[in-house]
Amino acid sequence: MSDIINPAAGGSAPRPVGKALTGQSGADAAPGTRGRTTITDSVVEKIVGMAAREVPGIHSLGSGMSRTLGAVADKVPGGRPSLSRGVKVEVGERQAAVDLDVVVDYGVAIVDIAADVRTSVITAVERMTGLEVVEVNITVDDVHLPDEEDDEESAGRVR
Repeated sequence: MSDIINPAAGGSAPRPVGKALTGQSGADAAPGTRGRTTITDSVVEKIVGMAAREVPGIHSLGSGMSRTLGAVADKVPGGRPSLSRGVKVEVGERQAAVDLDVVVDYGVAIVDIAADVRTSVITAVERMTGLEVVEVNITVDDVHLPDEEDDEESAGRVR
């Protein structure tokens, strides 16, 4: 007598014992199906901060108080400038939303610079993370005049 079951002859094929695997495995499986990638808010904030600072006409990021506190923190030995100062993001599974506080240089067209910042931020975030940027909200907090000292330089009274 034979142990082979012939499905065409009315028998049924033996079922595997245990839990069926739902993911793909093996050398033929695409790398995107072999795990999960999570991008945190802080990563996207740094990307946004760098992309915004690269736009000509942006003097700095952050509102007045955050710039002042940041300038003090930057002077602490071992401290590094915060790339995410003035940047807030919300990151979902496939999308991101960005809020920016900026200081522009005097004489630049604010509407034009805002469009340039949006383009730079959207391009950088989508290229580096694959997330769709659904909005970039920009608040212009100040205009830096040519004869003004930077907040970073005037943070302390004594030099």
